[in-house]
Amino acid sequence: MIVRFGYVAMSVSVSNASPSKTMTATHFAKLADREAAVRKLERIAAENLHNTLRLLRHNRAYDIHVFRFSSKLVPLWGHELLEGWNPLDALAGEFAELGEYVRTHGMRTSFHPDHFTVLTTPREEVLKSSIADLGRHSAMLEAMGLDERAKCNIHMGGTYGNKEAASARFVQRFPQLDEKIRSRLTLENDDKTFTAAETLAVCEELGIPMVLDIHHHQVNNGGEPASGLWPRIRRTWERAQESISGDKSPIPPKIHASSPKSDKDIRAHADFVEAGALLGFLREIAKDTPRLDVMLEAKQKDASLFRLMEELPGEPGIRRVDQATIELEG
Repeated sequence: MIVRFGYVAMSVSVSNASPSKTMTATHFAKLADREAAVRKLERIAAENLHNTLRLLRHNRAYDIHVFRFSSKLVPLWGHELLEGWNPLDALAGEFAELGEYVRTHGMRTSFHPDHFTVLTTPREEVLKSSIADLGRHSAMLEAMGLDERAKCNIHMGGTYGNKEAASARFVQRFPQLDEKIRSRLTLENDDKTFTAAETLAVCEELGIPMVLDIHHHQVNNGGEPASGLWPRIRRTWERAQESISGDKSPIPPKIHASSPKSDKDIRAHADFVEAGALLGFLREIAKDTPRLDVMLEAKQKDASLFRLMEELPGEPGIRRVDQATIELEG
């Protein structure tokens, strides 16, 4: 099994390269010249996109093929103060440059909207806001010229006192989403509400690829081992592959990996990823999984990846392929 490792949004190794610089709504509202304020927002967004390109170049230098974009590339987009503002025209060149770099170097990229983007909500205003947010994420990937292999990952959402009713709302609403959104969505199990088995059932019903978070599964499961669910999770990616137009190169399944911050705070993410727990899962699924991508959700970002790549090649049955990829015997 070939396993590629990636990290989330920001680097602790590259200085002054935040892709999430922002302006507060309060500050924006205080600016007397609205047009000038909007131009300032666009300059901040352009800097975020430039810094993202710097991170992609950093990733290429270290053979990091998997990366999650920051959802805060364009500050205040969608805020009521900016109603009607669409920054994509002003930033078309920057988005296109990002996408060209991703395609040229065969990188796998994605988004993960914030926790307030939920499709199970019983509140219409929250649902409307969530769908609009998914639309903006999809539009950014389109502006980069990236096809449906560039995904947008979300959680099922809250249960609001009735898990079955919440799940039913998700199932009912998903087919009503714009195809451009549906084709990019993946679903992830979470650490408090929907377990991996519950999330998987919805993914199978709707034809959505599932991203297994093994840390979340550790702290929220129905007793099912993650490896026992894996053959079905893997098949959700195989089904998704069939629906992608154009290039038919396989999409490896993707999982999220992190370690508990402490015994008392088991849900929070630690600075680094414990190699043992992750490796145990990888060995369990290696025989029937040719390729896998692993998104590391550690606080130390790329530094956690580098440490893991120092530890894993010393383990039995593991060969280092490049600076961020291993081969694991099945």
